[in-house]
Amino acid sequence: MRLTILGGGGFRVPLVYGALLGDHAEGRVSHVTLYDEDPARLAAMTRVLADLAAAAAVPDAPAVTATRDLDEALRGAAFVFSAIRVGGLDGRAADERVALAEGVLGQETVGAGGVAYGLRTVPVAREIARRIARTAPGAWVINFTNPAGLVTEAMAEELGDRVIGICDSPVGLGRRIARLLGARPDEAWIDYVGLNHLGWVRGLRIGGRDELPRLLADAEALESFEEGRLFGAEWLRSLGAIPNEYLHYYYFNRDTVRAYQEAGQTRGAFLRDQQRGFYAEAGRAGLPAGAALAAWERTRAEREATYMAENREAAGAGERDGSDLESGGYEKVALALMRAIARDERATLILNVRNGSTLSVLDAGAVIEVPCLVDANGAHPMGVEQLPLHAAGLVTAVKAVEREVLAAAASGSRADAVKAFALHPLVDSVAVARRLLDGYAAAHPGLAYLR
Repeated sequence: MRLTILGGGGFRVPLVYGALLGDHAEGRVSHVTLYDEDPARLAAMTRVLADLAAAAAVPDAPAVTATRDLDEALRGAAFVFSAIRVGGLDGRAADERVALAEGVLGQETVGAGGVAYGLRTVPVAREIARRIARTAPGAWVINFTNPAGLVTEAMAEELGDRVIGICDSPVGLGRRIARLLGARPDEAWIDYVGLNHLGWVRGLRIGGRDELPRLLADAEALESFEEGRLFGAEWLRSLGAIPNEYLHYYYFNRDTVRAYQEAGQTRGAFLRDQQRGFYAEAGRAGLPAGAALAAWERTRAEREATYMAENREAAGAGERDGSDLESGGYEKVALALMRAIARDERATLILNVRNGSTLSVLDAGAVIEVPCLVDANGAHPMGVEQLPLHAAGLVTAVKAVEREVLAAAASGSRADAVKAFALHPLVDSVAVARRLLDGYAAAHPGLAYLR
């Protein structure tokens, strides 16, 4: 079985390949094709994967090839993993800088930064979806490209339910809560609902009993993990739920913007500089065996330790605890998703899929993030309780913004793009929205289509 990774020179590719190395069942992925437009990144990543395979010492490691030809990469693929970054980390750094100059949030998926990222990514994602439909019509597409929910919805216009979005945030949150409650994560049912980077754990059932109220009643336990320290026990009790960490940008927006403005360097700029160093080192001629993988592991450890540092500073949460450094493992979610479809091994996973009739406040085509039953026919959203008004308000407001991004990307209309910025809950003025679009258009040649 062939897997194609779009954005194959990306930093997180070794996580996916490492998960594949541990899969020895019949029908596993036997060949991985890396597609990327940057030859230097492809060369460096190919070295890291070779080091990974050598370290694993398995005789049946998936073969790896690299190409800059999209159609060549897609031919014969059973699965396509999309993890592209339009504009690269230079683009992310610019997204943050332009927004902060206007006093609003520029995070890559939330606020003005997420709108800007969506405006330049959606046209590319739509073209990729068309190419997949033409060149690999039988392939299943797993989307991790941010903003993941928005991009999945854009690709679904061409691919329907054969594109499924994944994110490790809700999985990591559910695991942390389950362990606090003394349960194995794989034995707990996580009642989670929302949009990508905008969802809430509203219950966690162990043996049929909802144990979340027990956690909410224990202030010490609540503030012993990442999200509890970010939001505080009092606010979590008020909500009666545990929000995804990205909701910190909404609930503590002014505090977070101030922390970002006072930081010596934005997150995007930090990652840009960090990864420049890594790719230069991993691509150096004459590198001994294992050195590229060692450089990647050092870089990844630093990346994880500094994740959402500004939010923790704004919340007074201190350094990340060692127990919080483990992510939800998006590579494990991707592998479980592929197994369930390819082998008809039923699994329950939190995924980004089209709504159907799951949430009454949204139309059938809206992509939402909910628990899904996955089998050979794809991912099927499971029934959930409807959102309380405060959550429904945020979800519908942000979905309206996503729809304006989709409209602007299709029409090239400046008016639609301004509307996308202005309607976002974290942008407080139409005048600011217009200045944001002007700033982003000046920073990104990829937005020249807006007129």
